[in-house]
Amino acid sequence: MTIDTQTLAPKRDPMGAAILDYLTTGRAKTLTVMSSMFDDDEMPVDYLFRTTDSMPPLELKALEMTRGTTLDVGAGAGCHALALQQRGVSVKAIDVSPLSCEAMRRRGIADVECINLFDPRLGGGFDTILMLMNGTGIAGKMSGLGGLLRRVASLLALGGQILIDSSDLSYVYQDEDGGMDIDLSGKYYGEVDYQMRYGRVEGLPFDWLYVDYPLLSAAAREAGLDCRIVAEGDHYDYLAQLSLERTNP
Repeated sequence: MTIDTQTLAPKRDPMGAAILDYLTTGRAKTLTVMSSMFDDDEMPVDYLFRTTDSMPPLELKALEMTRGTTLDVGAGAGCHALALQQRGVSVKAIDVSPLSCEAMRRRGIADVECINLFDPRLGGGFDTILMLMNGTGIAGKMSGLGGLLRRVASLLALGGQILIDSSDLSYVYQDEDGGMDIDLSGKYYGEVDYQMRYGRVEGLPFDWLYVDYPLLSAAAREAGLDCRIVAEGDHYDYLAQLSLERTNP
């Protein structure tokens, strides 16, 4: 597997453009999300600026569980990092979008870095690593999940934790009788392709991974991590806590 350590060019960064535009103008425009598997969807940009009053329960649970020096991966507009900073948590926000990082700095987030999670220049020693809004998506495909988990584990301090959420997309393939219309010989059903557009800014297609909990748990064990569900949502989504496996003395 080839590991991508790049950041985004502004001309290929519709989400970053949307975030910085909303911060600058205050106009609640929409970000178009396209996929070969689903109908086009419109994401309100103001949702990326949500406060704790409008965050879903899984995100609130993750913020409640956050402790110590924290890394917010794929921080976007910085809603989680900002909420934690306001609580006195030492948090570093990273994103591959220079435009998003500029927006976070303008919002007053103290420690922002435009860097890829896999960039070897990213230092470790974090007590909590947050990977929210389907954090498993960064893996792209099932073949990348193990590498993602090993990389994140390498950034943990002793006794640290990873808080990551995802969804089981099997419900998408349920037929009227409750059976599953899935080709078991094909790709994993949680592998999705996406592309985004904001005005004239169109991003490149990218792969995004949704993982059912048993597969996440198995991949975590292979990466040397304990894994447990700490909260479940109303729509096949869940929040998991991963930590380095304990060894007997």
